[in-house]
Amino acid sequence: MAKLKRKVKKRIKQLTIIFIFIVIIFSGILYFKESLYTPVNNSKVASNNNNVRNKYPLEYSFSLLATGDGLIHNNVALYAKTADGYDFKPFITDIKEIVKDFDLAYYNQETPFGTPGNYTYYPTFSVPQEFGDAMLDAGFNLISLASNHSFDKRENGIMTTLNYFKSKDNIMYNGIASSYEEQENFPIKEKNNISYALLSYTYGTNGINVPSDKSYLVNVFDKEKAKKDILSIRDKVDFLIVAMHWGVEYNQDITAEQKEEAQFLADLGVDLVIGNHSHCLEPVEWIDDTLVIYSLGNFISNQIDLYSSIGYKGVVGALAMMDVKKTINEDKSTNIDINNLRFELIYTYKNTNEKYYKIIPFQNLNNNYLKDYDKVYEQYKKVLEKMDSTINVLPLKTT
Repeated sequence: MAKLKRKVKKRIKQLTIIFIFIVIIFSGILYFKESLYTPVNNSKVASNNNNVRNKYPLEYSFSLLATGDGLIHNNVALYAKTADGYDFKPFITDIKEIVKDFDLAYYNQETPFGTPGNYTYYPTFSVPQEFGDAMLDAGFNLISLASNHSFDKRENGIMTTLNYFKSKDNIMYNGIASSYEEQENFPIKEKNNISYALLSYTYGTNGINVPSDKSYLVNVFDKEKAKKDILSIRDKVDFLIVAMHWGVEYNQDITAEQKEEAQFLADLGVDLVIGNHSHCLEPVEWIDDTLVIYSLGNFISNQIDLYSSIGYKGVVGALAMMDVKKTINEDKSTNIDINNLRFELIYTYKNTNEKYYKIIPFQNLNNNYLKDYDKVYEQYKKVLEKMDSTINVLPLKTT
C-alpha cells in the first residue's frame, strides 16, 4: 500500500511538472506572437504606468521639416564652382544643423538636373547634380519634382533627374516618371510605425507641352487624375502629403484657384498640402484637419538681384516644422494629428566680394547680413499669419 502511494505521488509530481512546462511554452508562444504586433522602436506607449506594454491609447510620432524652392540660377552655380565640379554644401551649413534633428525633411527641386557640359540656367534650366548631393547630405529625404521647369529639357531632363534620385537610398520623391506604371506606383514608407506617402503636381510646364502619349513624364495637375491618385493611396497610409506647384509668381495673396484646389484636396482627406512656385511666402491655414502651407518661398535662389522690383520677397523663405502623431485607440481606431507647428524665417545672403551664398535662419541673423532684419522679420511674419493669427513664427533671439 505504501508503495502504491509513492507511485501515485510520483505520478502527480510528473504530471505537475509537465503541466508547468506546457504553461511556460504556451505563454512563450503568446508573448512572441504579441511582440510581432507591438511597436517598440521610437514609440511612446501612453498609459498610467510607462512600464506596462500595450496599454491604450498607443502613441507614435515623427518630426517633419519642410522648406521651399531649390532654384539654381547661374550665379548660384557659379559661386559653387570648384576645380573639379560644384560644392553647394557650404551654402547650407546653418540649415543642416536644424535638419539633423528631424525624421523627415522636404524641399522642392525646382530645376531639373543636367550633366557636365550641358548646364543651362534661366529661362530653361539644367543644373549641376551636386546641388542634390548637398541637400541629401543635409538630411532632406522628401523631394517634390513637379514644377513649371520640370520639362525644360524635355524627356532627357526628366530622365537625368530621375536617374539621379533613383540612385539614392532612403529618400522619397514624386512628380515625374519614366512610364505610366511608374507614375501610378506610389512608394509608401514608414517612420516610427507611421506610414506616409508624397504626391506632387504642377499647374503646367511653361508652355512646353508634354507629349499626350507620354503624359506620365510630368504630373500636371488635373482634378480627375489627382482624385484617382489620392483615393488609390489614401487608405494605405496614415499620413498623406501633397505638393502643389501653383499660384502667381511674387504674389503673396492666395488666388481663388489655390483656395478652391486646397479645399478639393482637404475634402479628399489629404493631411498636409505644401505649396511651391510663387518664389515668395504665402499664408498658412487649416481647412478642417488639413494643414495648407500655400508657399514657403525660395530656399535658395539668386533673386536678391530682383530687389528693386520685388524687394525681399525672393530671398525670405521659411522652414515649417511639426510633429506628426498617430494614436491607436482601444477600439483600434486611429487618429492622426499635426502638433507643435512652428515656422522659422530664413534669408538667402549673397556675398559678391567673396562669392558665396549662405542660407541663414533669422535666429542667426544680424545687421551685417541684412540691415534692419528685425523689421523684415515683422513684415514676413505677418504674411504667414495673414489667414490664421495663431500661426507660430519663432521669435527673434534677444541679446
